Amino acid sequence: MKTARLLVVLGTLSAASLAVADEGMWTFNNFPKKLVKQRYKFDVTDPWLDHVRLSSVRFNSGGSGSFVSPHGLVMTNHHVGADCVSKLGASDHDYIKDGFYAKDQASEIKCPDLELNVVVGIEDVTADVKSVEKPGMDEASVNKAQKEKMSALEKACTDKTQSRCDVVTLYQGGVYNMYRYKKYTDVRLAFAPEFGIAFFGGDPDNFEYPRYDLDVAFFRVYENDKEVQPQHYLKWSASGAKDNELVFVAGNPGNTERLDTLAQLEMLRDTSYPLVLGELKRIQKALQAYGKLGVEEERQARTPLFGVENSIKAITGYLGGLTDAKLMAKKTADEAALQKQIAASPDKQKLYGGVWDAIARSQKGYASFYKRYAFTEGRRGNPMSSELFGLARLLVRAGEEKAKPSEKRLREYRDSNLQSLELGLFSSAPIHDGLEEALLTSALERLSAQLGAQDPIVKNALAGKTPAQRAKEVVSGTKLKDVALRKSLWADKKALDASKDPMLVLARALDPEARQLRKRYEDEVEGVVKKNLGLVGKAMFEAEGLSHYPDATFTLRLSYGKVAGYTIDGKKITPFTTFGGLFDRATKAENKFPWELPKKWVDGKAKLKLETPYDFVSTNDIIGGNSGSPVINAKGELVGLIFDGNIQSLPGNFVYDDTVNRSVSVHSSALTEALRNVYDAGALADELQPRGGAAKKRSAK
Repeated sequence: MKTARLLVVLGTLSAASLAVADEGMWTFNNFPKKLVKQRYKFDVTDPWLDHVRLSSVRFNSGGSGSFVSPHGLVMTNHHVGADCVSKLGASDHDYIKDGFYAKDQASEIKCPDLELNVVVGIEDVTADVKSVEKPGMDEASVNKAQKEKMSALEKACTDKTQSRCDVVTLYQGGVYNMYRYKKYTDVRLAFAPEFGIAFFGGDPDNFEYPRYDLDVAFFRVYENDKEVQPQHYLKWSASGAKDNELVFVAGNPGNTERLDTLAQLEMLRDTSYPLVLGELKRIQKALQAYGKLGVEEERQARTPLFGVENSIKAITGYLGGLTDAKLMAKKTADEAALQKQIAASPDKQKLYGGVWDAIARSQKGYASFYKRYAFTEGRRGNPMSSELFGLARLLVRAGEEKAKPSEKRLREYRDSNLQSLELGLFSSAPIHDGLEEALLTSALERLSAQLGAQDPIVKNALAGKTPAQRAKEVVSGTKLKDVALRKSLWADKKALDASKDPMLVLARALDPEARQLRKRYEDEVEGVVKKNLGLVGKAMFEAEGLSHYPDATFTLRLSYGKVAGYTIDGKKITPFTTFGGLFDRATKAENKFPWELPKKWVDGKAKLKLETPYDFVSTNDIIGGNSGSPVINAKGELVGLIFDGNIQSLPGNFVYDDTVNRSVSVHSSALTEALRNVYDAGALADELQPRGGAAKKRSAK
């Protein structure tokens, strides 16, 4: 049985195929140096990898970034930084709509709850995690024991190093790595352009190409009220990305399903994605209606609406891949071929013959309770799409979880993660009652419609009221907007249990069944999948070692590729757009939303070199979470900024196709020219690309 064949059935390509395709979101401790050498004649050295790794940053709000100056300046996308930018705004200063530029460091504004992470160490702890598995243990017991071991390892690492330590599950449970992070929580906004240019073309152009977006934001990192001075940062390329040039992307791709079996993909196609799309469209409708109430309401709803609409388009693309007959036929044929090979060998049949049936049974069981699980536990533990409900659930569960030893808690409450939880829990970011009420009303309406008015969960949630009445009651009655109160409850289980705060009462009403369903998922689905796909992973490693990349896990990865156009329906798409193309696009659209240029761009046109490369595409393999990733040339210089993929890249969640799969980036030349000639931000541009010297520090005065 060839390992290459195993990977085909699980949705990736063989090592031979990878040699002629720019596929893979590779871990830094298992980067395919030989493949890059073979394809691009470039030697990737360990010092080069270390430099890129230590220059790369993860935004815990969801996204990637990089240090780009010796004075702690970090670059990411506008849409990655938008959570902070929006929270810093108010009715009299709309930083999302109008942009922001700090003329000096003293004018930079601290984000209320943003955490950045830099990977400073990676250690293989597979043997430690797997050591808890004993003969005769069922999947649920193994999964539970391994999670407890992971939490214990993380606590020991954090206690020893004072770092953030996360045990990361790779290859669906075949490998476990300890990622050790340097954590930064004093992060200040330095620059963000107007929404109209960061998201030029709006939802119609999202995931499309050609594109004309300046999707960028700059933050500065501080410790002890002083700027961080990183030893490693990415120097700015004078010329930027060039056609057919080898480029790398370092970032934190969130999630892929390339190693999933056919049964798992069918579960996503038939059950999970349709329900998630329904939820997203429900939230979209609620946000749109709220935004129409007034200027301030529109400002409050804008950033979450962008995120929801982006997710709708992404998941629609994923679903399109799974409803593609050719893609699914290939998956089916490959899986059948591997099963036939295994059946021909008694030894292999004994080890691996039951893998697919076990996973298929788990997915069938999962489908039977998925809806109930989604409406009680929800994505990221917040089924109500409400900040206040999320805070209430966090507090309610903490009251029970913090009383347990770290390794016995729900994973998010382990000691090594508590500081990150507290950063969000104690955030001073504003919470808007009107928006909260609109979102909670919509969620309760959906809960009632999906589960039925007589369902015990629905009855507990509504407490005899209509969804609108209940939402108004709990939002207007809660005191959880008070940070001091949240801090006092976090440390006092007795006070939590006795509290009559209506939002806490609502969270308590939903929590028992949510916990039961979560345990059922972990025991009957997660544990089964980990054990059985882990067996396949074991076969891979025994045959060829770690010669393949794992699915994405929102941890640091490195992809390689080249700047290259592509052909769709016989039409050649060139790799670059230009500033001139931006103005042509706006003119053809009569400068109307969402192709309306901000005033600074209209006024600054005469100062710009219209032939300057603006956005470009490359073959780098990325997925959601890579937003904000730096694009790096062979010299280790920054040549661009990832902000999107084309529509053809969305089925890349399952299978990569190098003929049309493209990542979309802002060109480094466009970034500095826009800073100098549109925003009068020459000091910031000089920090990135010094004129005749080292990067200059902007005055703090």
